[in-house]
Amino acid sequence: MKIRRAVPDLRSADLEAGRAFYARLGFEEVMNMGWVSTLASPDNPTAQIILIRHDEPAPQPAVSIEVEDVDVAYAAMLAAGAEIVYELRDEPWGVRRFFVRDPDGHVINVLGHR
Repeated sequence: MKIRRAVPDLRSADLEAGRAFYARLGFEEVMNMGWVSTLASPDNPTAQIILIRHDEPAPQPAVSIEVEDVDVAYAAMLAAGAEIVYELRDEPWGVRRFFVRDPDGHVINVLGHR
């Protein structure tokens, strides 16, 4: 299975303060949906950090992993008996994704772009 990128997902009590902090390190905002903001390096766009509003009630991922074929990844996790905490679906912002819990309890966002 080909991995395209892995990105930390950080909970943020103040998205604006988080964006300002990471901007001082050279990151630029590439997506803002109000409750989530993706920041990327302008020189290396796969170097990213995702900030998620801390008060979101649904399970929030610790890491996002973009794979070449999210359907294959989903089938592999199901076959292994992994706990799916957010079913595979197409999101309105152009990704297909699911959340799975790793053996240590971390929620992992596995996604592919459509």
